Amino acid sequence: MIKQNKLAPGRSYLAIPGPSVMPDAVLSAMHRAAPNIYEGELVEMMPALAADLKRVARTDRHVAMYISNGHGAWEAALSNVIAPGDRVLVLATGRFGHGWAEMATGLGAEVDILDFGRNAPVDLAQVAERLKADSGHQIKAVMAVHVDTSSSVRNDVPGLRRLLDEAGHPALLMADCIASLGCERFEMDAWGVDVMVTASQKGLMVPPGMAFVFFNDRAEEARARLPRVSRYWDWSPRAHAQEFYQYHGGTAPTHHLYGLRAALDIIHKEGIEQVWQRHETLARAVWAACEAWSAEGSLRFNIEDRALRSHAVTALRLQAPHATDLRDWVQGNLGLTLGVGLGMALPGEPAWHGFFRLGHMGHVNGHMIMGLLGGIEAGLSALKIDHGPGALQAAAEVIGGA
Repeated sequence: MIKQNKLAPGRSYLAIPGPSVMPDAVLSAMHRAAPNIYEGELVEMMPALAADLKRVARTDRHVAMYISNGHGAWEAALSNVIAPGDRVLVLATGRFGHGWAEMATGLGAEVDILDFGRNAPVDLAQVAERLKADSGHQIKAVMAVHVDTSSSVRNDVPGLRRLLDEAGHPALLMADCIASLGCERFEMDAWGVDVMVTASQKGLMVPPGMAFVFFNDRAEEARARLPRVSRYWDWSPRAHAQEFYQYHGGTAPTHHLYGLRAALDIIHKEGIEQVWQRHETLARAVWAACEAWSAEGSLRFNIEDRALRSHAVTALRLQAPHATDLRDWVQGNLGLTLGVGLGMALPGEPAWHGFFRLGHMGHVNGHMIMGLLGGIEAGLSALKIDHGPGALQAAAEVIGGA
């Protein structure tokens, strides 16, 4: 049995790809008595809150808010544009593409899946062929995950819009940005995305419990053509609220709203372009360390091509059972929690213990990333897992040169 060094007391570090680390300002904003939901500060702050959310998404169109996790955002988005029997095309590059497809199936849609595996992005050529074959325009929506949190691949969303335009295809382009909004460059209007979904617990740095659906006028027209929409999921009263209760279909998630207000203030003070740049630099530091470790032993990236990797999460492979051993060691000894290899193998299978993920999203900075990497280095050394030298130096050089 490995001796526990008892270095875990102190502030723990949750380095999983969401829920992400929450700023003290967000926690402080939420630590208050219940507010009045009929008049006063909370009611008055909603128009500006919605406007600042749209600034992060880079859209001047519409946003609907839900008391929900990301799965609820999936269902809300689909419920407003897809009727039972409609056909959708889902582009899967990991577990979460399949999850959105399952939600569409549950709503009665006819679901076609192009599965590109767990370590590759969407192949635009295959998508172009599928759109070309749909001469009757049966496909009502093309659904893709911008960053799949399980595989850490980043997909070419503007490339999908280009394909739709070149094919003259009227399908809506729907993007899941749950893992990417507030971390990766995303330009909803400029990229021609019709519907985008996200949630509060990753780049927005707020506890799980709120979800958001952004949509443009094309999507709003699609909603108007549906014979019915669930009263609760209907985005119209939420996006065009005349009274406060309509923003959330009833009682508001009061304390989440205060936390979100604080988080948006942090994002806009830094500036969204700088937020994207910070995430890109910190991701490169993580990659530099992992590349050094991978020079010896079995550590490998799930996504080999840097240009295809997320700036918010890095998925890694390590010969089983070493990935689980490493996660257990750093959590027990250092108070550092790494992410499991979600969707890469079934829990209970031996292969499941050969994957882990590093979250570097939201409220993270250089010394936090260096601490994360130093903890992993300590774990690799303590467990005598083969790895190459120079990882921390490589990461420091990236951060030092930023």
